[in-house]
Amino acid sequence: MPTYYRDDGKPVVQFDPQIEIAPFTLFRHLREGRGPILVDIRTEPSSLTLEGAIGLPDPDWEPDEEADIVLFDDDGEESVDFARRLQEAGFPRVKALFGGLQLYLFALDPEALGQKTFLLRLAE
Repeated sequence: MPTYYRDDGKPVVQFDPQIEIAPFTLFRHLREGRGPILVDIRTEPSSLTLEGAIGLPDPDWEPDEEADIVLFDDDGEESVDFARRLQEAGFPRVKALFGGLQLYLFALDPEALGQKTFLLRLAE
């Protein structure tokens, strides 16, 4: 989630559709049964994850060139950097979840969308 600061010190968060996927777009793909491969890049997962996600196999992992991949972490910061590196290495179908799990949780209200949001709470 690229952020820059204005002259007055206020942060400006920018969404980059080349590198990131919006939470609702990911939700829609999952609901329609055409979800990407979800990769949790956190070394220490928290109490939330996405249904069907796999952990990062190893730091030198290279994705399948034929598959859509969405990387995620808690706030989107590390996943954006990782997605950018993978795209620069020739994997254009890799994206990061904009805002990470924090924004996904905030943006997808089960009261509006139904209980199936694909977000799982893990035992702590």
